[in-house]
Amino acid sequence: MATGVMFDFSGTLFRVETTIAWLDAALDTVGVALTAPERARWARLLERAGALPGGAWPHSIPPHLAKVWQERDLDLERHNAAYTGLAETVGPLPHPELAAALYERHMAPQAWHPYPDARSTLGELRRRGVPVAVVSNIAWDLRPVFRYHGLDSMVDAFVLSFEHHRQKPDAELFRAACEDLGCKPAEVVMVGDDPTADGGAAVLGCAFLQVRHAPITERPSALTAVLDLLE
Repeated sequence: MATGVMFDFSGTLFRVETTIAWLDAALDTVGVALTAPERARWARLLERAGALPGGAWPHSIPPHLAKVWQERDLDLERHNAAYTGLAETVGPLPHPELAAALYERHMAPQAWHPYPDARSTLGELRRRGVPVAVVSNIAWDLRPVFRYHGLDSMVDAFVLSFEHHRQKPDAELFRAACEDLGCKPAEVVMVGDDPTADGGAAVLGCAFLQVRHAPITERPSALTAVLDLLE
């Protein structure tokens, strides 16, 4: 029986906005208006390139971005270089500052939306007195996202790759989270969408519950399964 829970962030508790919404917000920032067909075309190109963090996986990684891609969640500089670089692979963008605006937009709390069952699941864990940690491969501070959506009080600890200078599936990230929760690894379940990165917690003896990385509308209740592991 689990007495503590770790959650991944992107694709698990939260999902980033759609590519078209992300593009529209950035276009508004730089003051560029495109026709609907133009917007749709650029959104398709950027999605295929994988330029939206938390969105679609890149169709391919150009050789000149391979190193920063592998290390992207260790610090903001490499993360920025990886994703801005991917955006620039689609060709000259409609505005010289659009790549930077796109990158800035993905860090806005408004760009992220909790899955339908995130609030109720975290709330039930809090009601039961089960400590919760968020363990994320990320290069920026996601705590403001939780505050914006009113979920910060339901999380006891944030263990973020850029703050620990290591990325999942490095067992030390999960070990640090277990220590923050005050639980032994065998007493903790890790919930995530990536069996490689998030499943790395199993090395320590943690249970692993995989959820599907899917749009918000297609995954209404996957997180509630963790409650069954606490019975």
